[in-house]
Amino acid sequence: MVDEVLALAQHPDFSMKNPNRFRSLINIFSAKNPTYFHAKDGRGYQFLAEQVLAMDALNPQTAARVVSAFNQWKHYDVARRALMQAQLKRIIASPGLSKDVYEIVSRSLG
Repeated sequence: MVDEVLALAQHPDFSMKNPNRFRSLINIFSAKNPTYFHAKDGRGYQFLAEQVLAMDALNPQTAARVVSAFNQWKHYDVARRALMQAQLKRIIASPGLSKDVYEIVSRSLG
C-alpha cells in the first residue's frame, strides 16, 4: 500500500505545495488505513516520517498536524512502539526542524 501512496504522490495533480492535497493523501493514509500504516515492517511509519520532514520545509503547520498520527504510539505492542519511537526520534533529530513539528514530537516522546 505504501507503494500505491508513493505512486499517487507522483501524480501530476499532486503537489506538496498544496496542503489540502497533501493532507488528503498522507493524512488519510495514516488515519484511515491502520492495516497498512501499522504494518509490522514499519514501512508506514517510515513513509509518514519522510513526508512530515518534506512538508515541514514547506508548511510546518501542516506537517505538525500530520505528525500527530504518531501521538498514540505508546498504546501499541512493543514492536510497533519501537518502530514509531524510532521515527519520532529521527524527526526530532532532523536539522532545521520547525518549532511546530518539534513541539508535537517532543510532547509525544514525553
